[in-house]
Amino acid sequence: MKIALAGDHAGFRLKEEIKKQLEQMGYETIDFGPFSEESCDLPDFVYPAALAVSKNEVDRGIFIDGVGYGSALIANKIYGVYAAIAQDPFVASLARSHSNTNVLCLGGKVIGSAIANEIVKTWMNTNYLSNDKKYVNRVNKIIDINNKHLKK
Repeated sequence: MKIALAGDHAGFRLKEEIKKQLEQMGYETIDFGPFSEESCDLPDFVYPAALAVSKNEVDRGIFIDGVGYGSALIANKIYGVYAAIAQDPFVASLARSHSNTNVLCLGGKVIGSAIANEIVKTWMNTNYLSNDKKYVNRVNKIIDINNKHLKK
């Protein structure tokens, strides 16, 4: 499985830690940047990473900025990208199991690396409840909204 990583200067250190974690878990990572803590603009990195998710060039994405919201705002404007912000493993689990998200957004200024590692592990290892009609119906409604308002 290929995972796109992206963020900004505020998420750089945590992105580097998560990259190592993912690779130790056996995942291939594609790092869209940034590649230092030098001040930068979030869209320059999250936008191309989100496009890679949309085009199925990668399987999922993990985007890390200061608080996570900027990454989610950008990512959710791209067709076929379903991003959620998680501050703890419980939220990460529900984002995958109930909503079938394909992008996880984290805040490098909000959470430390220990909790971030648990969030990533939980999100990566949680399956979508595709056999539960309630969640399938809900996700299908989200996909319908995506298809109605976003361009491929």
